[in-house]
Amino acid sequence: MQFEDQVPFLARLESDDRKALLNSGSPLAFPAREVLLREHEPSTHVLVILSGWAKVTSAAPNGYEALLALRGPGDLVGEQALLSGRPRGATVTALERIEALAVPADRFGALLDERHGIARKLLALTADRTRDSDRRRVQFASLTVQERLALLLLELIRTHGEESQDGVRLRAGLTQSDLAGSVGASREAVARLLKQLRDRGVVRTGRRGLVVVRPDVLRQMASLGNG
Repeated sequence: MQFEDQVPFLARLESDDRKALLNSGSPLAFPAREVLLREHEPSTHVLVILSGWAKVTSAAPNGYEALLALRGPGDLVGEQALLSGRPRGATVTALERIEALAVPADRFGALLDERHGIARKLLALTADRTRDSDRRRVQFASLTVQERLALLLLELIRTHGEESQDGVRLRAGLTQSDLAGSVGASREAVARLLKQLRDRGVVRTGRRGLVVVRPDVLRQMASLGNG
């Protein structure tokens, strides 16, 4: 269950293409918890994230919110709706202060026409994200919620972990609902699992976030679903 195994879009580009993209945008800043892009709204621009992290979510008709991805420095968001000409298919929300560049739809389209290197890298990015999504669905079919949660926490401490005296603290400010939306479970189910992990001394939770104390136990839990 991987979130950040993809190379950020800016890092994929050649120097001249990267410069052209950055010169086409206008700077924007978003405080933590502010919505950058909203699901179902028309697409007018794409965002290039320069600093900070955001979560990508989609809401079901019954109100259940699925966590689809995390996006950070160098990532491109909002491009799928722009390319398809359809309303945005997900909401992007800042987990912390974000600095970004907004590239208008017409300018971004012109860049793709003028610079084939950007277009090819965008195609590769789309293919990678689709492959990751497919792989995740296959994982979901073979793992229990407990195994999914263990894998998710291991991936998060790898990509968003910060060593502390207690263990590895997650820098990303994800809620229990966010974790539930990532593993395809209810918030109540994830809350029960986290309580079990707290009781076993595997994690600690508090106002400052979640700390993984025993990643070795999480690895054991995750391996149960991998044969």
